Amino acid sequence: MDEKTMVSDTLASINGELVRYGEMIPQTENAQLKQTLKQFRNQCETSQEEIYQIARAKQYYVPAAKATREEIDHVRSILTQG
Repeated sequence: MDEKTMVSDTLASINGELVRYGEMIPQTENAQLKQTLKQFRNQCETSQEEIYQIARAKQYYVPAAKATREEIDHVRSILTQG
């Protein structure tokens, strides 16, 4: 397995963990557990950002082009309707 694949797999795994934390946090009533899950999520987000920066630096990941003002306005109008 090459480095690019490992970085990509790591990012995908971390992103999956973030999704799961996002699902678990609002579903728990236990305040201590909720806080612990938030701490884990925050650590996970930090790791994701670090790996993302490595991937960008090594050109393993190239982000999509930035949205135009028109695209942003269009999405905003859809989300603010009704």
